[in-house]
Amino acid sequence: MRRYTFIYICIACLLISCTHTGKQAVFSGETKVDSLAYAQGMTIRYNADYTAVDVRDPWDTTKLLQRYLLVERAKPLPDGMPKGTVIRVPVRKIVVYTSVHAAILEQLGEVGSIVGVCEPRYMESPVIQTALKAGHIADLGEATAPNVERMLEVGAEAIIASPFQNSSFGPVEKLGIPIVQGADYMESLPLGRTEWVKFYGLLFGKKAMADSVFHSAEQAYLNLKALTATVQVRPTVLPEKKYGSSWYMPGGNSYMAHLFEDAGAHYLFRDIPGEASQPLSFETVFEKAIHADYWLVKYNQETDMTYRELRQEYAPYANFDAYQNKKVYGCNTGRVPFYEEFPLRPDYLLKDLVWIFHPELLPGYTPRYYHPLED
Repeated sequence: MRRYTFIYICIACLLISCTHTGKQAVFSGETKVDSLAYAQGMTIRYNADYTAVDVRDPWDTTKLLQRYLLVERAKPLPDGMPKGTVIRVPVRKIVVYTSVHAAILEQLGEVGSIVGVCEPRYMESPVIQTALKAGHIADLGEATAPNVERMLEVGAEAIIASPFQNSSFGPVEKLGIPIVQGADYMESLPLGRTEWVKFYGLLFGKKAMADSVFHSAEQAYLNLKALTATVQVRPTVLPEKKYGSSWYMPGGNSYMAHLFEDAGAHYLFRDIPGEASQPLSFETVFEKAIHADYWLVKYNQETDMTYRELRQEYAPYANFDAYQNKKVYGCNTGRVPFYEEFPLRPDYLLKDLVWIFHPELLPGYTPRYYHPLED
């Protein structure tokens, strides 16, 4: 169930059609404000003696979820700082709850700073798995109830964890260790989520590297988006499949909805308000998407899914046009690092989608995640 919750969160990751504003950091008095181009959930302000990062409450954007005050480790705490959570940087020992954030730190070259992780079975990185086996990274158990004693033993100086609505971090909040609330998954823009790497880079004194990682992904994404700007035909697309009794359909302002748009497709459920996924009945989905041109599914199993297996999972699936016309594409998250990569590199996912909907635009391309189902 934990895996499905994580999947829903990733599906619910929100989106847009991306346009670079070209803004740079600007000055306001003695404060240098980083004019973020896409991220809506945070602001970064550079002061002479500290950096303030405000994380907005994604469920009520009029409120502040947390303010972080990053102060260089070798310097004394400055006078006159606003209220907030002080983090001494660069952080030397950090705990991460999710494989997504572990993957981001790996891209920043900071696996050596990770002293503990939750739910290591979901950590696909060979580097992190090797460190776990060698005892350099501690297994802290489930993210819902981590081993707080072990967390203290490994000397954690900070924690990166994803917040959830109307929930707390439990006993961990009493340890006095700063909890960085990684609300990046609630961003509605693909590049908005990627832009959070700038915050994570600041934790380790790697601003220049984080900026470089972001701009590389941004340029690649915008180049791909430009390919579909003038397409004359936009095929219709149906995402996901049923889990239990419900089909969780991404909202019209969601991460996936805007990726479909940027890839030159027409998302059939773009009239669903907001960003979050909504549970729909099979009958509701079937009525609206029976004639969809393409159907994209994600699953996790040892071997790649076939049409026969999809039909065996739920016989009515075979009645969709996309099934009958052999236009179903699957992403086996058990064999590819989909969840670990796309938050930082949405261009990887966008390239697959452009290839599916408009293969003539990417001749000779080999897909990274999605492949046509076999018979």
